[in-house]
Amino acid sequence: MKNFTSVHDIKNIKGILSKALAIKQDPFSNKSLGQNKTLGLVFLNPSLRTRLSSQQAGWNLGMHVQVLNAGQDAWTWEFSEGTVMDGSTTEHVKEAARVLSRYCDVIGIRAFPLLQDREEDYSEPVLSAFLKYATVPVVSLESATRHPLQSFADLITIEQTWKEARPPKVVLTWAPHTKALPHCVANSFSEWMIKADVDFSIANPIGYDLSPEFVQDTPVYHDQMEALKDADYVYVKNWSSFEQYGTMPPVEKDWMLGEDFLLKNPSARIMHCLPVRRNLELGDALLDSNNQLVYEQAANRTLAMQTVLSELLSPTL
Repeated sequence: MKNFTSVHDIKNIKGILSKALAIKQDPFSNKSLGQNKTLGLVFLNPSLRTRLSSQQAGWNLGMHVQVLNAGQDAWTWEFSEGTVMDGSTTEHVKEAARVLSRYCDVIGIRAFPLLQDREEDYSEPVLSAFLKYATVPVVSLESATRHPLQSFADLITIEQTWKEARPPKVVLTWAPHTKALPHCVANSFSEWMIKADVDFSIANPIGYDLSPEFVQDTPVYHDQMEALKDADYVYVKNWSSFEQYGTMPPVEKDWMLGEDFLLKNPSARIMHCLPVRRNLELGDALLDSNNQLVYEQAANRTLAMQTVLSELLSPTL
């Protein structure tokens, strides 16, 4: 693995899952792997789980970790090629990525889409620039279209909690929100589930179908209850429209899952990447129940990053 930006950087899903679960048994077994190496974490957007879990993962491997809040701790960056920099930006990403590569052995970069121009967002301007100009491995801490570390942690969570011989039924379902959110988590989760040994489907209202690139042949339901019938894992997440890019088309039915769903589906496991808006995306009854896996998902964020770093520093898969 040269970089980690999506599930497509993983050659062997079962192999990297096994590696992650082995690391979980003894997180400090490879403390010398990162000795005298530096992990640089660059954030263009706020973060709680990604920031802290990535720091912890680096420390678990003996790495020195540096965190940079771009635009606050550093100069504002320009990403356009051939531009005359006579505006608000101060430093071009060409210089920034190359300089960071002199300080760091691995660079993690996090950036969100603007949700204004679909073509621009889906071209991944920030991540693509770092992949082009950095001279060390790059890890996506979330990009305009994907959140691979979250999805890896989600798959680890399913793997460690599913004990049946048959593949689990996993449903990604849209949820309400107060504002338009990116497609990153939903896109990435879809990609990883398609590669995994699960029975996967998606539920969302009309007007909220995801990009065909990420959905592929996955069954998509516009009837939430039909999709969730007999589900073993229910992944709840909001996203804005892909077709009417970045907008929030009106939705007539209530798509929030609450106590009624839990009473009818007492064995369904509930997942969410966090942060979650209680009683808007998910009801208290589910988030406070024994069915929720949200804290295990959050804990596995460290494991996902540590596994990826281990692979970049000493590739085996």
